[in-house]
Amino acid sequence: MNTEKYKQLLAEIEPFHAQLIAVSKTKPVEDILQLYNAGQRIFGENKVQEMVSKQEELPKDIQWHLIGHLQTNKVKHMSSFVSMIHSVDSLKLLQEINKQAEKNNRAIDCLLQIFIAQEETKFGLSIEELHQLLRSNEYAALKNIRICGFMAMATNTIDDMKIAQEFSFLKELFVHVKEKYFADSESFKELSIGMSSDYKIALQNGATFIRVGSILFGSRKY
Repeated sequence: MNTEKYKQLLAEIEPFHAQLIAVSKTKPVEDILQLYNAGQRIFGENKVQEMVSKQEELPKDIQWHLIGHLQTNKVKHMSSFVSMIHSVDSLKLLQEINKQAEKNNRAIDCLLQIFIAQEETKFGLSIEELHQLLRSNEYAALKNIRICGFMAMATNTIDDMKIAQEFSFLKELFVHVKEKYFADSESFKELSIGMSSDYKIALQNGATFIRVGSILFGSRKY
């Protein structure tokens, strides 16, 4: 774990008023604790089981963000403590999150994952699906979730212009959706875009969260 890189990264994103999510998937608790002791409080995990295990061992003021693809049957395991779920890509998943949040007498912050890439392997709502969801009576009935914005992953490419176009498109969509559906919501304010390879482009296009792992922890073991 590189604490000097961590400090440099914080200084880099500070002018943009963005927050850093330290992507700690596959990393041991010792590495996470080292970054925690340097001041980091938001950590992102891809797998629920791994996040639950780490949450049990690490300080309780850590904010755990689930950033990986989420199956409905896994929601219950983290619903008592997860700070934000970035990867909501269906009404069915949102309903399950609401159900488990209600059981825990809390509201869970969620980001809607939007499909912006040119890769079939990426998850996310299409623009049509997004509007269908937000206009539905089923969504309106959910009282234990807060939609706080969007998450997306750009195409995996070395073409910076292509990545910038995708992030810019998402920012425009965010502004439109906020005006149309969330004009009175103070919670709808987050854009979770940008990873180690493209966070600089994301910051230029309105990112409020960047999800960075390898810069901080080194490359993953698997």
